[in-house]
Amino acid sequence: QVQLVESGGGLVQPGGSLRLSCAASGIKFWVYSAGWYRQAPGKQREMVALITSVGSTRYADSVQGRFTISRDNTENAVYLQMNSLSPDDTAVYFCNVHGDRSDYWGQGTQVTVSS
Repeated sequence: QVQLVESGGGLVQPGGSLRLSCAASGIKFWVYSAGWYRQAPGKQREMVALITSVGSTRYADSVQGRFTISRDNTENAVYLQMNSLSPDDTAVYFCNVHGDRSDYWGQGTQVTVSS
């Protein structure tokens, strides 16, 4: 059974930082691409950052230079370091792992940026 479990969300002040983690189990994590998506209230889910099985990355324009995605295949984990957070970053953040014929999602973790 495939499981993706996110952690690290919470409440942070504008300008602050958070690090999200996603632990994968039940799959050969190292062969899959992984990513982080987010969904704010009343908005569609959007891509935040992607990382391929070999470590190539891609970011949404809105987070470029502030967020960093990384992975540790020995830990079956993908991370999202978020710096210089603003209220516009408030959303539920979802971990995603996908391949040619597979697509898995975590349950989401809330990130709230507010003073």
